[in-house]
Amino acid sequence: MVRGKGKSITFALVMMEYVNAFVSMLNSMSPYLLLGFLIAGVLHAFVPSAIYSRYLAGTGLRSVATAAAFGIPLPLCSCGVLPTAVALRRSGASRAASTSFLIATPQTGVDSILATYSMMGLPFAILRPVAALVTSLIGGLAVGHWENKGVLDDIKEEGNFEFNGLPKGFWNKIKETFKYGFFDMMQSIGRWLVIGLVVATLITVLLPDDFFSTYARWPLLNMFIIVLVAVPMYVCATGSIPIAAALMLKGMSPGCALVLLMAGPAANVASMFIVNKAFGRKATIIYLLSIIGGAIGFGVLVDYWPGLRDTFIDALPCHIMHHGMHSASWFNTVCSIALLGMIIVALGAKYWKSQQIKRNRTTAMKEFKIKGMMCVHCKANVEKGLAALPGVEKVTVDLAKGTALVEGFIPDQLIIDCIEDLGYQYVK
Repeated sequence: MVRGKGKSITFALVMMEYVNAFVSMLNSMSPYLLLGFLIAGVLHAFVPSAIYSRYLAGTGLRSVATAAAFGIPLPLCSCGVLPTAVALRRSGASRAASTSFLIATPQTGVDSILATYSMMGLPFAILRPVAALVTSLIGGLAVGHWENKGVLDDIKEEGNFEFNGLPKGFWNKIKETFKYGFFDMMQSIGRWLVIGLVVATLITVLLPDDFFSTYARWPLLNMFIIVLVAVPMYVCATGSIPIAAALMLKGMSPGCALVLLMAGPAANVASMFIVNKAFGRKATIIYLLSIIGGAIGFGVLVDYWPGLRDTFIDALPCHIMHHGMHSASWFNTVCSIALLGMIIVALGAKYWKSQQIKRNRTTAMKEFKIKGMMCVHCKANVEKGLAALPGVEKVTVDLAKGTALVEGFIPDQLIIDCIEDLGYQYVK
């Protein structure tokens, strides 16, 4: 009995430590995340999306830099940015500008910049968008150089994507701001944000404090290992922040943490497949080399530039350094409860919608399995693209299952062609 009671007490203490670490990270991020989601909603509801393709037809510095400047504040993940980039390309943007947009956008955003500041300090918050800008300029200009020489793959461009118009009326824009920022965005990255926090908490509690100090003599080797692990995986710009912060607590160098923050959100297996299909194999290689080379280059700069490494370490917020054993203010607590509540509501609605689709399915509906959809942006693009086909009466996309239910009189091949034209993969 005594032994069993001792195990129960030990388990309770470990769980308490885990909960404290999780709550600490959540409290430190939640106010900035909520502000970032609000700004994301404002950008979506008040800024015309068509403007993103108006100035992106050239292959020179101006178009490439404009594409990067447009992309950096947008809170799109590495999968959500893909349909947008394909749409830009089909609306007249060059491959150079589209590649620049692809590289810059998923690495950062207004929400992740604010969250980075809250968890990792001002230097990281400044360097992330700067690194995204530089790497996107390098990648975009490189693609533009080869595009002008005519040596890139000859990709047949089909179809024309029309951006959604803005809501009419000020109050409709306000409603769309809150719906997009605090519901659609929560559905898009809420799950990945929670996963990032859970992984970070596990790292904080389970890994010894000197875990990475053993390998501190070889930061460059660590960077290459991080790239090999992070690039194929999917992690959003915001969800990667608590993981990077937790790893720094275990001795990882700031440069290695920056590599994770840059390379992880910028690419994944699904994005590489779609970029290859929409932009060509050579452009895809340039895209990947720009991300990997830029991440390692900036990581080396942070770790090896005299005094810079210590600056990033010293700027790490001290409440993070103490694993959250501080008392949060009531404001942070309220923000955390609100954030978790919004995520639960958004993901619950997503699940409920999936169940409704299953219950209401009729025999007249045809199901198409789609690979590459990972967020609400993907869902919206597929629904809009398929609904525009002549003969389609109703389209319902189940993001959780990766399927589209199409009702109407239309040949299957036209639907399959539309799915692939949108940049996704039809799975038989």
